[in-house]
Amino acid sequence: MLWTKAFHIVFVVSWFAGLFYLPRIFVNLAMVPAESHAERERLLLMAGKLYRFVTPIGVLAIGFGLWLWFGYGFGGGWLHAKTSLVAILAAYHIWCGRLLAAFAGGRSTKTHVWFRFFNEVPVLVLVAVCILTVVKPF
Repeated sequence: MLWTKAFHIVFVVSWFAGLFYLPRIFVNLAMVPAESHAERERLLLMAGKLYRFVTPIGVLAIGFGLWLWFGYGFGGGWLHAKTSLVAILAAYHIWCGRLLAAFAGGRSTKTHVWFRFFNEVPVLVLVAVCILTVVKPF
Protein backbone atom coordinates (compact mmCIF):
# COMPACT_ATOMS: atom_id res chain seq x y z
CA MET A 1 0.00 0.00 0.00
CA LEU A 2 2.97 2.33 0.38
CA TRP A 3 3.47 2.27 -3.41
CA THR A 4 -0.18 3.17 -3.84
CA LYS A 5 0.18 6.05 -1.39
CA ALA A 6 3.34 7.28 -3.14
CA PHE A 7 1.67 7.28 -6.56
CA HIS A 8 -1.41 8.96 -5.11
CA ILE A 9 0.74 11.79 -3.75
CA VAL A 10 2.64 12.17 -7.06
CA PHE A 11 -0.57 12.36 -9.08
CA VAL A 12 -2.27 14.72 -6.61
CA VAL A 13 0.71 17.11 -6.69
CA SER A 14 0.78 16.96 -10.50
CA TRP A 15 -2.97 17.52 -10.80
CA PHE A 16 -2.83 20.52 -8.50
CA ALA A 17 0.10 21.97 -10.46
CA GLY A 18 -2.07 21.87 -13.58
CA LEU A 19 -5.08 23.32 -11.77
CA PHE A 20 -2.93 26.14 -10.40
CA TYR A 21 -1.54 27.03 -13.82
CA LEU A 22 -4.51 26.54 -16.16
CA PRO A 23 -6.65 29.34 -14.65
CA ARG A 24 -3.56 31.54 -14.69
CA ILE A 25 -3.47 31.06 -18.47
CA PHE A 26 -7.16 32.07 -18.47
CA VAL A 27 -6.20 35.34 -16.72
CA ASN A 28 -3.73 36.02 -19.53
CA LEU A 29 -6.24 35.04 -22.21
CA ALA A 30 -8.81 37.43 -20.76
CA MET A 31 -6.24 40.23 -20.98
CA VAL A 32 -5.18 39.64 -24.61
CA PRO A 33 -6.06 42.60 -26.84
CA ALA A 34 -8.47 41.76 -29.68
CA GLU A 35 -5.83 42.42 -32.34
CA SER A 36 -3.26 40.00 -30.80
CA HIS A 37 -4.32 36.86 -32.65
CA ALA A 38 -0.93 35.14 -32.38
CA GLU A 39 -0.77 35.65 -28.62
CA ARG A 40 -4.32 34.40 -28.18
CA GLU A 41 -3.66 31.29 -30.29
CA ARG A 42 -0.43 30.54 -28.41
CA LEU A 43 -2.20 30.79 -25.03
CA LEU A 44 -5.08 28.64 -26.28
CA LEU A 45 -2.60 26.02 -27.48
CA MET A 46 -0.84 26.02 -24.10
CA ALA A 47 -4.11 25.80 -22.18
CA GLY A 48 -5.46 23.02 -24.39
CA LYS A 49 -2.32 20.91 -24.05
CA LEU A 50 -2.21 21.45 -20.30
CA TYR A 51 -5.87 20.49 -19.88
CA ARG A 52 -5.44 17.32 -21.94
CA PHE A 53 -2.30 16.46 -19.94
CA VAL A 54 -3.73 16.95 -16.44
CA THR A 55 -7.09 15.29 -17.07
CA PRO A 56 -5.74 11.71 -16.94
CA ILE A 57 -3.48 12.74 -14.06
CA GLY A 58 -6.55 13.85 -12.10
CA VAL A 59 -8.28 10.56 -12.88
CA LEU A 60 -5.22 8.66 -11.62
CA ALA A 61 -5.06 10.80 -8.45
CA ILE A 62 -8.70 10.00 -7.69
CA GLY A 63 -8.23 6.34 -8.62
CA PHE A 64 -5.23 5.86 -6.32
CA GLY A 65 -7.11 7.74 -3.58
CA LEU A 66 -10.05 5.37 -3.86
CA TRP A 67 -7.63 2.42 -3.83
CA LEU A 68 -6.18 3.73 -0.56
CA TRP A 69 -9.61 4.35 0.91
CA PHE A 70 -10.88 0.86 0.15
CA GLY A 71 -7.52 -0.79 0.91
CA TYR A 72 -7.08 0.78 4.31
CA GLY A 73 -10.78 1.05 5.11
CA PHE A 74 -10.49 4.57 6.51
CA GLY A 75 -13.56 6.09 8.03
CA GLY A 76 -14.70 9.15 9.84
CA GLY A 77 -16.11 12.55 9.12
CA TRP A 78 -12.78 13.93 7.92
CA LEU A 79 -12.75 11.46 5.04
CA HIS A 80 -16.28 12.34 3.98
CA ALA A 81 -15.36 16.04 4.03
CA LYS A 82 -12.19 15.34 2.04
CA THR A 83 -14.12 13.26 -0.49
CA SER A 84 -16.59 16.11 -0.91
CA LEU A 85 -13.73 18.52 -1.57
CA VAL A 86 -12.24 16.14 -4.14
CA ALA A 87 -15.64 16.04 -5.88
CA ILE A 88 -15.67 19.85 -5.90
CA LEU A 89 -12.16 19.83 -7.34
CA ALA A 90 -13.22 17.39 -10.08
CA ALA A 91 -16.15 19.68 -10.92
CA TYR A 92 -13.73 22.63 -10.99
CA HIS A 93 -11.55 20.70 -13.43
CA ILE A 94 -14.53 20.06 -15.71
CA TRP A 95 -15.52 23.72 -15.41
CA CYS A 96 -12.01 24.66 -16.56
CA GLY A 97 -12.58 22.54 -19.67
CA ARG A 98 -15.80 24.41 -20.39
CA LEU A 99 -14.11 27.76 -19.87
CA LEU A 100 -11.36 26.69 -22.24
CA ALA A 101 -13.96 25.73 -24.85
CA ALA A 102 -15.59 29.15 -24.41
CA PHE A 103 -12.25 30.86 -25.00
CA ALA A 104 -11.58 28.71 -28.05
CA GLY A 105 -15.01 29.54 -29.46
CA GLY A 106 -14.68 33.25 -28.74
CA ARG A 107 -17.56 33.11 -26.23
CA SER A 108 -15.76 33.94 -23.00
CA THR A 109 -17.28 36.95 -21.26
CA LYS A 110 -15.44 36.80 -17.93
CA THR A 111 -12.85 39.43 -17.01
CA HIS A 112 -9.27 38.83 -15.93
CA VAL A 113 -10.30 39.94 -12.42
CA TRP A 114 -12.92 37.18 -12.27
CA PHE A 115 -10.31 34.64 -13.37
CA ARG A 116 -7.90 35.90 -10.69
CA PHE A 117 -10.47 34.95 -8.04
CA PHE A 118 -11.35 31.72 -9.84
CA ASN A 119 -7.64 30.87 -9.79
CA GLU A 120 -7.67 30.76 -5.97
CA VAL A 121 -10.24 27.96 -5.62
CA PRO A 122 -7.74 25.06 -5.87
CA VAL A 123 -5.48 26.75 -3.31
CA LEU A 124 -8.31 26.86 -0.78
CA VAL A 125 -9.25 23.24 -1.53
CA LEU A 126 -5.62 22.14 -1.13
CA VAL A 127 -5.33 23.81 2.28
CA ALA A 128 -8.56 22.22 3.47
CA VAL A 129 -7.67 18.75 2.14
CA CYS A 130 -4.22 18.85 3.75
CA ILE A 131 -5.66 19.88 7.11
CA LEU A 132 -8.35 17.20 6.94
CA THR A 133 -5.86 14.50 5.94
CA VAL A 134 -3.15 15.31 8.47
CA VAL A 135 -5.12 16.64 11.46
CA LYS A 136 -8.28 14.54 11.01
CA PRO A 137 -10.26 17.04 13.11
CA PHE A 138 -13.43 14.94 13.20
